[in-house]
Amino acid sequence: MNQREGGLVISLDFELLWGVFDQINWEVQEDYFLNTRKVIPQVLDIFKNFNIHATWATVGMLFNKNWNEWERNKPANLPEYSNSGLSAYQFGSGIHSKGTEDMCFAPQLISKIAITPGQEIATHTYSHYYCLEPGQQAVQFKEDLLKAIELAKKINISLQSLVFPRNQLKKEYLEICFELGILNVRSNPQSWYWKDAKSNNIVTKISRTGDAYLDLGKKSYPWEEVIKIPGLPTLQMASRFLRPVEENNVLRALKLKRILKEMETAAGKKEIYHLWWHPHNFGNNPEESMKDLEIILEQFVLLRNKFGFQSLNMAEVGEQ
Repeated sequence: MNQREGGLVISLDFELLWGVFDQINWEVQEDYFLNTRKVIPQVLDIFKNFNIHATWATVGMLFNKNWNEWERNKPANLPEYSNSGLSAYQFGSGIHSKGTEDMCFAPQLISKIAITPGQEIATHTYSHYYCLEPGQQAVQFKEDLLKAIELAKKINISLQSLVFPRNQLKKEYLEICFELGILNVRSNPQSWYWKDAKSNNIVTKISRTGDAYLDLGKKSYPWEEVIKIPGLPTLQMASRFLRPVEENNVLRALKLKRILKEMETAAGKKEIYHLWWHPHNFGNNPEESMKDLEIILEQFVLLRNKFGFQSLNMAEVGEQ
């Protein structure tokens, strides 16, 4: 890959129930997660057909086969959040049943992703760990990450890249990541409404949502803004979150128009455009979601042919 060429980087935060258990009524969402499981092979097929490389930042708990294995793999030092309702361990201990396993474990899907050309299995920490929440400590984060690395190694996967859950990037933890072999981290966009990843105030929410439909600033960036500091992972900024399919067709069209335009700008300027989403974002409208993804990838092919636009996963960006 020549650094003078632009690149489309795709990363997916693969979580299933572990990423949203504190935000949804999971007991009535079984179809949502079953749809997510069904759509992942479809995403892999379309990636293969369009020769798309992508990073799948995977919650380590998904590597377990069942609840018995999950119990055996608990780290000795669990995160001590002040808000105990955020603990995946506390939540998981209360939902043990055969019926919940498909929402919480996915070793076969992980293996399918790993053998698909161009796909990188990365980590989303072991327990969907919240690095900016009060109460948790660095030693707990390190043990959590070590467990994710351990389970990946058991199936011959070496984790090189990381995405912090809920984008709670903690600079003090980057040294731990690097020490454990993590070479790349997805960082947050430069926009002011991403400065505080935990912020839930109304202005921040409106700005982040409106950004999907209105021109609120430049999204791609030059290779020089891939931050490489000795002793730390390479920081790769996210550009755009691919929001779930909207019920409003006008908003849906505006969203796609923005993405296609931003990709064209990146390709023309030989810059990086980093698109990300969660596989479960396709869970409610899988067919329409796949149609939107195909539109985006068809645009990528046009830009590849016109500008030499490349498809890259995070590990490949870090190697440049």
